Amino acid sequence: MSETRTIKVEALTRVEGEGGLHVTLDGDVIEDVKLSIYEPPRFFEAFLQGRPLTEVPDITARICGICPVAYQMSAVHALEQALGVTITPEIRRMRRLLYCGEWIESHALHMHLLHAPDFFGADSGIELASRFPDEVGRGLRLKKHGNELLEALGGRAIHPINVAVGGFYRAPRRDELQQLIPDFEWGLDAAIAATRWVATLDFPDFSRDYDMVALSHPDEYAMNEGQVASTTGLRIDVTGYEREFEEQHIAHSTALHSVRTHAGDDGRRDEESCYHVGPLARVALNFEHLSESARRVADEVSFDASVRNPFQAIIARGLELIHAYEEALDILRSYRPFRPSRMEYENRAGEGCAATEAPRGLIYHRYAVADDGTVTAATIIPPTSQNQRQIEEDLRDWLPHILGNDDGQIADDCERLIRSYDPCISCSTHFLKLTIDRRPQ
Repeated sequence: MSETRTIKVEALTRVEGEGGLHVTLDGDVIEDVKLSIYEPPRFFEAFLQGRPLTEVPDITARICGICPVAYQMSAVHALEQALGVTITPEIRRMRRLLYCGEWIESHALHMHLLHAPDFFGADSGIELASRFPDEVGRGLRLKKHGNELLEALGGRAIHPINVAVGGFYRAPRRDELQQLIPDFEWGLDAAIAATRWVATLDFPDFSRDYDMVALSHPDEYAMNEGQVASTTGLRIDVTGYEREFEEQHIAHSTALHSVRTHAGDDGRRDEESCYHVGPLARVALNFEHLSESARRVADEVSFDASVRNPFQAIIARGLELIHAYEEALDILRSYRPFRPSRMEYENRAGEGCAATEAPRGLIYHRYAVADDGTVTAATIIPPTSQNQRQIEEDLRDWLPHILGNDDGQIADDCERLIRSYDPCISCSTHFLKLTIDRRPQ
């Protein structure tokens, strides 16, 4: 008689929001894996309707305290497309600088305080700091740099308020940005050291045949513009996103799952598959556009575009951290105040969409606006919802590797895999609260 084991993770407490994990095993047979997000719906798309489009950047920033810039940038790009607004090269450059700040603070936090503890058996970043004070202190200083850049350019470090449709409400003074240069010069060296450090970690032998999806740009490392591309050959304009990808309601989760749809033999798009977004996907599709220092470190640690191990996403984040510092320094050193800081526009009825790259992966927005400038429809697809189906599939394939462990270790190992995606993780002590229900079949 085989033993049925039900592993219930009541609360993923180091994830931003509320969710759990449910695994059912019949002996060594995996019957079911469900990543359940049970946080009540927040209805951002609904309460944007009827609001003036000028309020959208500030409202969408409140969706996430870790990556508000991604929501703001995706929103303003989509609204500018609807309104026919063309921004200047100076505004575009400042938007990339703002995005660099967000990548720096988010990647530094995840690498040093959220993901690295897993590789040392530490329960928290605080415990890790007692063993590696220099490394954790470095991570905190790097995160502070990102926050300071967001404050200088965005008006404040959390939920920036200087972002507007058409540009910025105010261009920063030159001295406000120049004073950041010494710290960012130190930060570039520190980011290189951090990436070398995480590359020495002991990674499980677990590679996947991912369908990697990310923005791709012919001239730069894709951040806030580009085509939607995949490692399986997809390359489409962002306007075709919703024809290729579909959100689905899942009974065990209040968060929608996003899947790629494929045409079957009859030509109907009735086949579907999961896909992977995030740093691993971006590096796979844009490796040649990483900064010189990032590519040099990648070669040094033998990390290339072929890596498909989710646990090694921490190295990809390190490479992007280096890139963000190097690009930010280039912009900071050459910055001159510019006018206008915001392009004027006339309200008109229209629809627009855009995609950018949040620290955790591709994020898509679509808006329809009326001729009086009010929002009539909104669609927001964050990276975590796009990764949820893939995380479940990863867990399903990861479990056979760890079933010989006791239940507590299985929970820890599942935690490590989920955390490698950095799914909007908050800062609680324990990731999994595990309950085992054992009963005869």
